[in-house]
Amino acid sequence: MSETASFFVFNEIDWANERAGGGAPAAPAALVAAAERSGARRKRMVTGQAGYFMNHSEMPAGFEVPLHHHDHNELIVVVAGGCTMLGDGKELAANDAMVFTAGHEYGFRCGPEGMTFLTIRTGESAVTLSA
Repeated sequence: MSETASFFVFNEIDWANERAGGGAPAAPAALVAAAERSGARRKRMVTGQAGYFMNHSEMPAGFEVPLHHHDHNELIVVVAGGCTMLGDGKELAANDAMVFTAGHEYGFRCGPEGMTFLTIRTGESAVTLSA
């Protein structure tokens, strides 16, 4: 019989080891190093069960994720804090969400409270920094 329910308890999941790739396709080394220095971190909460992948990420105030894109569609839900999107200046706060199709270029700067967010995809996704 196949599994029909999976449960993911936040406190039972370790923070990802980004330097080792965190179990996901490796992000560019410079971005991983900058995130490490800033204290940014994530938990890979769901890793393919029923076709879903979900990360819980925490980033400090002012941390900037440069323009980049992924090879899968994604839904990002801001849980706490907020950010300003690079390029168009759109501001997002707790309980706001954004959806990007595969290949869409985006980046953001975390606000004064930093940002905690969920990233949900239907496939494992690589990161490609913009030129």
